[in-house]
Amino acid sequence: MDQETPVSRDRLLAPEAMRESPWNVFMVCFAVLLGLWHVVTNVYLIEPGKWQNAIHFAGFAFLASLLYSPVGSQRTTRTAWWIDLTYGTLVAAAALWVAYAENGVYERSLAVTGQAWQFTIVDWAAGLLLIFACIDLSRRVAGWVIPILIILSLSYILFLGSYLPGVFRAASLPLNDVMFRTLYNDEGMFGILAGISSTNIALFMIFGGFLVVSGASDFVIELSKIVAGRIKGGAAFVAVLSSALTGTISGSAIANTASTGVITIPLMKANGFRPKFAGGVEAAASTGGQLMPPIMGAGAFVMASYTSIPYGTIVAVSVVPAFLYFLSVAFIVRIEAMKYDAGSEIDMTVDRGKLLSGGLVFILPLTVMIWMLLTGVTPAFAACWAIATLIVTSWATGLLARVLPDGAFKPVAMGPVKITEALVTGVRSAIMTAILLVAIGIMNNAIVTSGVGNGFSLMIAQWSQGSLVLAILLIALASLVLGMGLPVTAAYIILAILTAPALAGIMADALVVEQLVAGISDPTQAALFFLVDHPLALQVGAGMSESEAWELVAAIPFEVAVTIRPVLVAQEQQIMFLLTAHLIIFWLSQDSNVTPPVCLAAFTAAGIAGSRPMATGFESWKIAKGLYIVPLLFAYTPLISGTSVEILQIGFFALFGIYATNALIQFYSEGPIGPITAVLLVAGAVGAYWPLNLAANLAGAAIVVGVMLMSARKRKALVPA
Repeated sequence: MDQETPVSRDRLLAPEAMRESPWNVFMVCFAVLLGLWHVVTNVYLIEPGKWQNAIHFAGFAFLASLLYSPVGSQRTTRTAWWIDLTYGTLVAAAALWVAYAENGVYERSLAVTGQAWQFTIVDWAAGLLLIFACIDLSRRVAGWVIPILIILSLSYILFLGSYLPGVFRAASLPLNDVMFRTLYNDEGMFGILAGISSTNIALFMIFGGFLVVSGASDFVIELSKIVAGRIKGGAAFVAVLSSALTGTISGSAIANTASTGVITIPLMKANGFRPKFAGGVEAAASTGGQLMPPIMGAGAFVMASYTSIPYGTIVAVSVVPAFLYFLSVAFIVRIEAMKYDAGSEIDMTVDRGKLLSGGLVFILPLTVMIWMLLTGVTPAFAACWAIATLIVTSWATGLLARVLPDGAFKPVAMGPVKITEALVTGVRSAIMTAILLVAIGIMNNAIVTSGVGNGFSLMIAQWSQGSLVLAILLIALASLVLGMGLPVTAAYIILAILTAPALAGIMADALVVEQLVAGISDPTQAALFFLVDHPLALQVGAGMSESEAWELVAAIPFEVAVTIRPVLVAQEQQIMFLLTAHLIIFWLSQDSNVTPPVCLAAFTAAGIAGSRPMATGFESWKIAKGLYIVPLLFAYTPLISGTSVEILQIGFFALFGIYATNALIQFYSEGPIGPITAVLLVAGAVGAYWPLNLAANLAGAAIVVGVMLMSARKRKALVPA
């Protein structure tokens, strides 16, 4: 019988537990080497992309096999441990073999004419094991949704597609062709998505580990106390600010909630806020951390890859929307504080030692990273230099602590022990993303190979009938359903692949309609509409009414529309529409964190707050309304495509509209509101949201401010002297 040797998964990658078992030492050393390899390979080594991605997956698959054991968090026998170790080793070896065997596959296939790709028995074994591992490990780290989608995707291109009707019908491919495309295509396992993970996401997760270990998170809390500590309901504002800043560190709404919530939620409750509201604020603010430049979780990297728009541009256009979101949360905090008279004075003493020492290791590395990104270097290179800056800064604060009075600095010197802890923290946080992005590559390959993405886009276009708001509602519903079983990054990637072309096309159709109304004089452009079976196609040169133009555009088949749009819509505008579509989908994909019935960030906050999970979920959903308002601004205003003046005008006046929206949701402003003031708030919101109409914007803002003053006066009148 095997000797009892329980090994806790939670302790397996804990540097402080290295003395508990030789396995702890081995795992920590392996994680440190994997983290260092990610730094070195992105700065100094010049490896082929397939090799880099294969090594990346091999390392994280090995860790996932041991950390997410199928027997649970405790291994009670040596046999269970050795099974996991052997499995992880075989998966890692298979990944390396696939990268090594690529040239051989090409050579054998060229030598045998008239036949498909030639694999050896070892190639087949390695490939099948990798596909199985993607299914198995993605199930271990994120549940059953991804594995089911992988199985359906492979079945679709192998045999299932030939049985489906209409636009979803697809030809069946031979097994060896599917295997080759899955392993070696740019859209496959070790292609674009794996490259995003190995070059960018893993490094930023490691950078986040360094920020956490160095005390930067302490600085965030202390800074938030200074900014919001003396405002009525200041504890909730501390939660909003700290979550916004911590979002640049963690890359996860759930991790953000857990790390800052243990401080901010009790603080809010002591400040007089209802427990479910305190939890809802933390969940909503932590969700916004994924929208906060410069890191934005993994979304900005994926967007940059799929749209070919520079990472710096995506981050730059996301600054104003991120401010709008966090101010929307702050507004509802203010309204809640006034409605329930929360915000009595509590101790908000600032630890200046943590503030000063943590501030240096937070601000300087982020400044270096942002500056380097703006100069055009790759995000991976910028992240590596940010890590180096953080280490040097921590040493500098240590030297300052020796010459300054006691307590002036409380530095965390990043020596070997702390660097080890930071690397392990970052690597562990990157495991799930690394596994999922490689696994999603299997689905991505099936979607691209079969063309089902076009069919899904056609379905969205048909169901929405050319209505942009209806298309956004359909995507929001799909993102909520997907988000019930997927991390938000995975949900965003899948939705972006399937729906971004359709959404961008609907936005481009508005420009096509404008040209049809004015009349298309270019005979070459006008001739394209002869492909459309509609009577109005004959009068495109003479012009038509707007309703007729929309009728004609709605009659254009999808396969014809993709030919007409590039001719009538400038390439720069098409790229901007594509970026807008991706941003809309990215923002909507965040709602599963805070929207019942499955809202993991809200449930995490409820556990800390001691409130009912579902009630906290509904509260967080109500607080996070910016997730729906801002995407509509993306769609109907030039919030990301306009000039600086236009963007600032839209953003500034949108704040009044957002406040009015929150006041209507709470049915309270600076004081009670009634039916008449509610109607005024609706009118004020409409005027404030009206894009680039200064008169309407000013009128709307004035109405909202007027309601605030009236409600404040009413509240004072109700308070007994």
